[in-house]
Amino acid sequence: MKVTGTLDDCACDVETIDSFNNKEIFPKLQKLLSSDYFRFYKVNLNNPCPFWTDHSQCGLKYCAVKPLLLDVDYFPPQYSEAASQDIEECEKAEKLGAVDGSLSDETRQALQEWKKHDDESDRFCMLDDEDSPKSQYVDLLLNPERFTGYKGPEAWRIWNSIYEENCFKPYSVKRPLNPLASNSGQGFYRWLEGLCVEKRAFFRLVSGLHASINTHLSARYLLDENWFEMKWGHNVSEFQQRFDEELTEGEGPKRLRNLYFLYLIELRALAKILPYFERPAFHLYTGQRTQDNENKKLLLELLHVAKSFPLHFDETALFAGNKKEAMKLKEDFKMTFKNISRIMDCVECFKCRLWGKLQTQGLGTALKILFSERQIEAMPNMSNTNPSFQLSRQEIVSLFNAFGRISTSVRELENFRSLLSNLKQ
Repeated sequence: MKVTGTLDDCACDVETIDSFNNKEIFPKLQKLLSSDYFRFYKVNLNNPCPFWTDHSQCGLKYCAVKPLLLDVDYFPPQYSEAASQDIEECEKAEKLGAVDGSLSDETRQALQEWKKHDDESDRFCMLDDEDSPKSQYVDLLLNPERFTGYKGPEAWRIWNSIYEENCFKPYSVKRPLNPLASNSGQGFYRWLEGLCVEKRAFFRLVSGLHASINTHLSARYLLDENWFEMKWGHNVSEFQQRFDEELTEGEGPKRLRNLYFLYLIELRALAKILPYFERPAFHLYTGQRTQDNENKKLLLELLHVAKSFPLHFDETALFAGNKKEAMKLKEDFKMTFKNISRIMDCVECFKCRLWGKLQTQGLGTALKILFSERQIEAMPNMSNTNPSFQLSRQEIVSLFNAFGRISTSVRELENFRSLLSNLKQ
C-alpha cells in the first residue's frame, strides 16, 4: 500500500497525519463519541429519493423488513446475477443493513429534555429533520458502520450520480475504472489538474469520503456467520480490491491520499471552531451536570490538540480571487454539496443511508465552519446571547462523528499495513 509523502494542495504529509491521529486524536475522540451527547443522532431515514424511482430486485416483498420501532418498510437492494439467488442475498442484506432503532423509555424522555434545552438556546436555524414527524433518534453505538451486503449496480448508481453530476465534471470526461462507462479514464487527471483549486478540492473531498467508507466496510466485514453469532473483522482481500495499486490500475493510492486530504479539512474545522465551544454559555447538555461538565472538558482538550497540529490545511487559498467570482464559486460549491446530501436519501440500505447522511452532514458542517471564520473569531468579543454563528445539536453530533469515521479510517490503514506486511512474510 504505497501511500506516503506530501499531499497535493497542502503542505502536510501522510506520515505526520498517521502519527498525530493514532497517538493524539483517535483515543480522545473515541472516548468522547461514546458519551450520551454524541451517540444519539436524530435523522429522517424515510425521505423519498428526489431523483429517481427504485426498481431494484429487493423492492420485492421478499426483501422487505420492518426495522424495530420504524414506521416505514425497508427495502435493501442487493445485486446477484442469478434470479434464484435474489431472495437469499436480499434477506442477508436486509438483516445486516437494518437499523436498530430501539431506545429505552428513560432515554427517550432524556432526549426530549435535551431538545427542549436546545430549542430555548436561540439557535441560529432549525433543521428540517429536527421537527419532521418521521425523524427518529438513532443510537450510533448500536448501529456501527460496517459491511451490509449493499453493492452492485444500485450502490454504484449512488456514487455515479455524485461523481458524474455533482463534481463539476463534464460528461465528456470519463472517470477511471467507472463500471458504468466504457473507455473510461483517459484524460481525467489532466482535466482535474486544470481545475481551479476549489473545484479540485471538492472532488478530492468526495473521493476521500468514498475511500473512508470503503475502508470501514473492509475493516468491519462479515467474515463468518452461524446460528448463534456473526464474526466481524478485517477482510484484506476486500481492501486490496479497492485500494491495491496493481489491482486498481494505480487508482487505490490516489483514493487513499484523498482520504488524508479529507482528514485535514475536517481537522482544520475542529481547530477553527474552538472559540464557539469555549463560551461559558455552551453546554453539552444531557441533564447529567457532572458528566456534561466532564464531556465539555474532554471536548475542549480534543479541540486544543487539533489546534496544535503543525501542518494545518490553509483554507485562505480557497475563494481568494476576485470577490464577485469567489462568491459565485462559493455558492456553487455550497449548492452542489447540498445536492449530494439529498442523494443520500436514495440509498436504499437503511444503515448505509444513516451513515451516509451523517457523514455528508458532518462534512457540510465542517465546510460551514471554514466559511464562517469572521463570525467565529468575533464570538469571544460579543456580549449578546445571539451570536451570528450557531450550530445545532444535530450539526455538532454529525461533525464529531463524521470526523470520528475519518479518524478511524486513518487508524485502520495502519492495521491493514500490518496485515499486508504479515502476508508477505
